[in-house]
Amino acid sequence: MAKKPGKNEKNVQSGYPDAFIENAGVVVQEKITDTLEKNYMPYAMSVIISRALPEIDGFKPSHRKLLYTMYKQGLLTGKRTKSANIVGETMKLNPHGDGAIYETMVRLARGNEALLHPYVDSKGNFGKAYSRDMVPAASRYTEAKLEPICSELFADIDKDTVDFVPNYDNTTTEPTLFPTTFPAVLVNANMGIAVSMASNVCPFNLSEVCDTCIALIKNPEHDIISTLKGPDFPGGGFMLYDEDELREIYRTGRGSIKLRSKYNYDKSSNCIEITQIPYSTSIEAIIEKIIELVKLNKIREISDVRDEIGRDGFKIAIDLKRGVDPDKLMNKLYKMTPLQDNFSCNFNILIGGTPKVMGVREILEEWVAFREECVKRRVYFDLNKCKSKLHLLRGLEKILLDIDKAIRIVRETEEERDVVPNLMTGFGIDEVQAEYVAEIKLRHLNREYILNRTKEIENLEKSIKDMEDILADKKKVRNIIVSELKIVSKKYGKPRNTMFFYKNDIVEPDEEEEIPDYAVNIFLSESGYFKKITPQSLRMSGEQKLKDGDKMSIHMEVTNKTELLFFTDKCQVYKTKASAFEDTKASVLGDYIPVKLGFEENENLIYMAAAENNFEGYMLFFFKNGKAAKVPLNSYETKTNRRKLANAYSGKQELCGIMFIKEDTNVIVRSSAGKALIFNTTLLAPKAARDTIGVQVMTLRGENTLESADLISEEDSVKFKKYVAAKIPAAGMTSKDLMNLSQMKLD
Repeated sequence: MAKKPGKNEKNVQSGYPDAFIENAGVVVQEKITDTLEKNYMPYAMSVIISRALPEIDGFKPSHRKLLYTMYKQGLLTGKRTKSANIVGETMKLNPHGDGAIYETMVRLARGNEALLHPYVDSKGNFGKAYSRDMVPAASRYTEAKLEPICSELFADIDKDTVDFVPNYDNTTTEPTLFPTTFPAVLVNANMGIAVSMASNVCPFNLSEVCDTCIALIKNPEHDIISTLKGPDFPGGGFMLYDEDELREIYRTGRGSIKLRSKYNYDKSSNCIEITQIPYSTSIEAIIEKIIELVKLNKIREISDVRDEIGRDGFKIAIDLKRGVDPDKLMNKLYKMTPLQDNFSCNFNILIGGTPKVMGVREILEEWVAFREECVKRRVYFDLNKCKSKLHLLRGLEKILLDIDKAIRIVRETEEERDVVPNLMTGFGIDEVQAEYVAEIKLRHLNREYILNRTKEIENLEKSIKDMEDILADKKKVRNIIVSELKIVSKKYGKPRNTMFFYKNDIVEPDEEEEIPDYAVNIFLSESGYFKKITPQSLRMSGEQKLKDGDKMSIHMEVTNKTELLFFTDKCQVYKTKASAFEDTKASVLGDYIPVKLGFEENENLIYMAAAENNFEGYMLFFFKNGKAAKVPLNSYETKTNRRKLANAYSGKQELCGIMFIKEDTNVIVRSSAGKALIFNTTLLAPKAARDTIGVQVMTLRGENTLESADLISEEDSVKFKKYVAAKIPAAGMTSKDLMNLSQMKLD
């Protein structure tokens, strides 16, 4: 039987005393907080600092390693190479596997359409950011190189503008940041999920970001929203322009942006074509949700939905059933599907290794401070090079005094190692200068060569002074940043992809079939009181109730679904339907339109028109300067049933008359000079712009003005034919009949 080792004897197999293994397997009690601190916290910090969050240059470490590898491969100016080559080379900096590296490249590629300004020029199938099922081809099939904009990422990177650190195996070095010449951190979207925190930076238009940065450099109190209109997404679509929400995002770095799809309606095929969708969703999510709603009978207007993405670009086709209003259906889909979605902003960025949630102003201030340091380091690098070159040329200048002496010293020196010391002694130059002189080729030891080289001294001295001035003056450094931003904006800027829609464009979907359509009589008084009365009630009613001094100005027979347009003295028109008003009786005062429709302060109603038969007809506007404008009524038609339209007519001249006509007719106008003119509205060419200033219809002299405009019947036009003008403008005529004409009222 083997002898058990004694207490102080060593265990032969382990080589350690028994005392070291005596408590092996014993569970020691430890607080969970201590375990987390020792084991989990280092991992969490690694994810936050080295993986998930972008830094002030706009990149995560994985992006930076990939792009820098491509830069070192010469792919900024060279031809494309296989993606597999790039992935393999990148593993020298990023040893996390080829799959992760290729996924990073895919997102940065133009073909994927995930970035507003892609960094990788791709060839082949790189998938699509807006599709879950359209996956990229393997890296051995695709090719890539750097986009031209990457020259702004690597500008002067070899001039000590940023710090370099060893890679993971200490065989090479890589930059800690890119010396970007524009705020890339705000130009392209960047999303990351770390431990206990996340980041979600929305993209902004490059030109707007550069303009905003320049404005902030010049004026720290600059109102950002005046130049940075809002996020700009690569997929386009529409963004709800909510100024209060945008200001909050710009101030705090947190908030939510509402995005909606862009669509067209193809009348020939009775089909809605979705051509742009929110950045935060996918084509599959939209189609699946629509199919689900159709199966649940929550949407009955759709007969088919399909993905029609092809060579012509993005498209989701939605076939409609007969008689369906496409705009009303889209309002439903916006509310019930991801065709309208939210993008949550969380501007969490690493600053000096510390995560920080910042607003746009603070981000740009941090970037400017970072860029200032890059510019200073570049200037300092160039300054040292110029000083070194100047120092060498100073030595060369002394040789100019006696070239023969220099040749004699070199020739008469017996040992090579003594050439430099002898030149130092002979000309009073230091070792660096002497070494430079000693290396000059024999063919260059002529006066012309040396004179040409020494001429550079004056230019170098000037350059050195300029660079020293730059380093001593913060304003000059910032001027350099501004000039670089202007160049980038001009070179790479492009129009916005994402347009805006507004709160009054949002229409809650209503069930149109629930609104009964029947004949009604509508009345509007001069002071703005409105009544809607059914024919039956009107027959049984007595006298119309009005306020003292008020009288009825408009009476129409329309239907309950007729759209009404209320024009105001502030060049605005408010739109609503007759169904928005309750049926009433003649014995009540009615609804006061300015209150009912929410007019602005001191805004007054001047006219009401009814849009029937698909907005057929024209609005006529007459101005005191003698001009008139003829605007098609369909100019006031909108797909989204907006409640209020600005620029309903021109505000450059005072209005003296407004009327709606279903078709061309005769009109009589009168001036303050007592003249009258009758003309047919066919002489007025329709103008698509609502706020057109019109054309001259009556020639006015001196301080005379146009006073009124009224419709006149064909019979009365014949009766007063001497006032009829065959063409306009015309001066009109004065007559004793004017008193009779002035009694005419609207038919």
